[in-house]
Amino acid sequence: MKQLYIYLIKRVLLYVLIFFLALTTFFFVLHLAPGDPVLRYVRQMESRYGYATGTTEAGVATFRAQFGLDKPLGRRYLSFITQLLLKGNFGPSIVSYPVPAQRLIFRAMPWTIGLLGVSVVISWVLGIVLGTFVGWKRGTGFERATTPVALVFSQIPIYLMALLLSMALVYGIAVFPSGGAYSPALSRSFSLKFVGSVVYHAILPGLSQVGVGLFMWALTQRALVINLLGEDYMRLGEAKGLPTPRLAYRYVLRNTLLPQSTGLALSLGFVVNGFFLIEWIFRYPGMGRLFIASITTMDYNVLLGITVISMLMVLFANLIIELLYPLIDPRIRRGQS
Repeated sequence: MKQLYIYLIKRVLLYVLIFFLALTTFFFVLHLAPGDPVLRYVRQMESRYGYATGTTEAGVATFRAQFGLDKPLGRRYLSFITQLLLKGNFGPSIVSYPVPAQRLIFRAMPWTIGLLGVSVVISWVLGIVLGTFVGWKRGTGFERATTPVALVFSQIPIYLMALLLSMALVYGIAVFPSGGAYSPALSRSFSLKFVGSVVYHAILPGLSQVGVGLFMWALTQRALVINLLGEDYMRLGEAKGLPTPRLAYRYVLRNTLLPQSTGLALSLGFVVNGFFLIEWIFRYPGMGRLFIASITTMDYNVLLGITVISMLMVLFANLIIELLYPLIDPRIRRGQS
């Protein structure tokens, strides 16, 4: 038990170190990138509205000082880390000042988690079922016909799948809306009409993820099932005359769930990244679209906030896996493997 506690503490400390190293690297790379976010924002406003804002160099300098961009890079880093650790504050958004960056992020987060979290789970479940069936039917015509299709679809980039679905079902036969999270004619509420509109607008971007992820999970599951079918305990079960459903569930499916659950946990950890291009293509108001918009305006605090949350989600998913493995499988406990 003592070895287990030591293992857990070391893993937690390792992930804390990884988090701060990754955050520090991104902070300095972001701030060392050429360009002035305040000046860029002013020029975008002048371009968008077609007239000069009248902002002088002194005015730009005042704005830069207000956001702390006139300070040395080291002081900016220490200020950001202090605000993050003590107050959980990312600072104000440069573009939407004085709105805090975390307010913009938390406003977008439910859309990302709701859309892509559900679609990842759906693709995982369908992929496990399909992959188990294909692996069980190895050597048959069904397996030979399904595997090449899965190989092709699994290699299609998600953004390309989104574009293909958009061209076919939006601009082709006009079955789904071109973008947005719900009809602009509706106001946010828990009414059946609003919920139905949200689901309707989420179908196409969700299909972009499911259409690729389903076949990726299916191929992985097929390989795991084929490997298990050659095990001695499977041959023994078949020799005993155990019914096929019992063999498939108790001997095959249950033994593939641990590695597949690991993949699911990691996929859910990456969900907060928002599959950026999907949200951008369908104008979905999630964190991915916010991140891309913040890149164009160099909104440092929003970019850092999204990065912090993304890293925490991914590291947390990895940490949960690391902590659960020794409890599930004693063979991999440190000192006993």
